[in-house]
Amino acid sequence: MTRSTSISLFIVAVMCSAACAASTAERPNILLIVSEDNGQELGCYGEPFVKTPVLDKLAEEGIRFHNAYVPQAGCSQSRAALLTGLYPHQNGQIGLASWKFRMYREDTPNIVRSLKQAGYRTGIIGKLHVNPASAFPFDMKKIPSANFSRKNLGDYAKHAKEFFDAGDKPFFLSVNYPDAHRPFLTSVKGMPADPLTAEDVKSIAYFGLDTRELRKQTADYYNCMSRLDSQAGELLAALKTSGKEKETLVVYMGDHGADMLRGKRTSYEGGVRVPLIVSWAGIVNKGQVNDVLVSTLDLMPTFLDVAKAEPVDGLTGRTLSPFLKGQAGDRREYLFTEYHTHSAHNFYPQRTARDKRFKLIHNLMPDEVNPGYEFTRRKFFQELHQVVSMAPEPVRSAYERMQRPPEYELYDLQTDPHEFRNLADAAEFATPFAELKTQLANWRTRTNDPLLNQDNLTRLKAEIDACITDDEANKARLNLTYPDYFFTSAPNATTKSNTK
Repeated sequence: MTRSTSISLFIVAVMCSAACAASTAERPNILLIVSEDNGQELGCYGEPFVKTPVLDKLAEEGIRFHNAYVPQAGCSQSRAALLTGLYPHQNGQIGLASWKFRMYREDTPNIVRSLKQAGYRTGIIGKLHVNPASAFPFDMKKIPSANFSRKNLGDYAKHAKEFFDAGDKPFFLSVNYPDAHRPFLTSVKGMPADPLTAEDVKSIAYFGLDTRELRKQTADYYNCMSRLDSQAGELLAALKTSGKEKETLVVYMGDHGADMLRGKRTSYEGGVRVPLIVSWAGIVNKGQVNDVLVSTLDLMPTFLDVAKAEPVDGLTGRTLSPFLKGQAGDRREYLFTEYHTHSAHNFYPQRTARDKRFKLIHNLMPDEVNPGYEFTRRKFFQELHQVVSMAPEPVRSAYERMQRPPEYELYDLQTDPHEFRNLADAAEFATPFAELKTQLANWRTRTNDPLLNQDNLTRLKAEIDACITDDEANKARLNLTYPDYFFTSAPNATTKSNTK
């Protein structure tokens, strides 16, 4: 080989290396960290008792969204919405996958398929919990169980490191941790090293109640959050060791609120409002706090945008890229969430709308007993009836309203952030009440809500009720056919118009 040939090859190699580096910078790796059953109970969100230094630092290095929401406060429902960019009533995953609920169509566009087509390696560590799983063609799948016993927690970072090192193509990796799902384990193999006790904390503010039992559950929930934080630290350390930290967009979110009073399985703020933190070295300005109304539905268009992947028509969210770069971005005026059921025990459909200040909940089966209230009480809070009976107003009325809700609930989140005072009948709030009712009705029409058809609601309730005897649901007897009758032609993201 001549000297001139060697020089030429060297120049070509340098140019190729620079091109590859530029390509990676232009199309970042994407690391999505998802935790179970926790709201904004983190130090960086102002929770004074919990210890989450890793996630607090991640927020310091990037952007923390103050008003982030999931479309429905349930595990499968939230994850399917995230992965498809569609509300549960649009994609079909309206209840738990483990209770036979499923998406309408396997070919519904999703993040995994789109990023694979764009040349990304794709992987998932931890549970998927969406039906059918075959709709999501991950290249790598590890620890598919929910792992609520928290076994071999070190394997999450170990498998992630193996995936980081497996190739040079840009990657999308979703890491799904079991904390802070019940059972609230105080400590697992020394994590956290110094667990909190009932004497160290106060009950979560949105309970409106404070007993030693509630403080004990709160303390152990916070211990789960501290353990989650340690796990996130191991994962981010593995990313740094791989040498790909600066080329990676890191997103942390909770899949919905805590499995506590007025949290998971509800449409209250404690259920649908979640932490959302984004870090991207050299792109996201450090230490941002953004109060724009955002939904986890926004993540799919954001990921497709930064990956320069083919856009998917009809997604209900909008890219967060401008906010990440410190630009004005497209700010929502209204944000919507929903609820159908979780397992077969708690069918009670709701639709919600909020603006910057007010929030409206529309209960689609008004004045009927909400079975979800008693389900939560019997399972976790045996003394709740007695505690509520001694609670002061407006807390006592708020719990009574949960048991048998009226058609509409209106809350002023500015003066009543924990939603204790229903203003739906207050004349002085008639204007925001009417405006949110109009916006909610328009959104339901735009998104082709199948429960606008009362026959669909009645039929679905009958299917679920048919498996219940003496308040106990039998999964084997549950026969769900709603994907066949909700729509004459099931909607999907490729055929629907934009439904923001």
